[in-house]
Amino acid sequence: MQDTLLQQGLDITLFGMGIVFTFLLVLVIGTGIMSRIITRNFPEAEPVAPAPSSAADDEARLRKVIKAAIEQHRKRR
Repeated sequence: MQDTLLQQGLDITLFGMGIVFTFLLVLVIGTGIMSRIITRNFPEAEPVAPAPSSAADDEARLRKVIKAAIEQHRKRR
């Protein structure tokens, strides 16, 4: 009886592991196929480079922002 019970447990274990392995294999293959379909039908758009702003504009804007922050800080005191 012990051998039969042990054999049945081993059979069920191997069957379950086979089911899980098969499912994971199908999942990996399906994900790979979907990835290829998506990249083929929807290619990535080329990023648009922002227009370069002059350093003087950036510096003037930065000064205004810093000045406003200092004024707001002084008003809170």
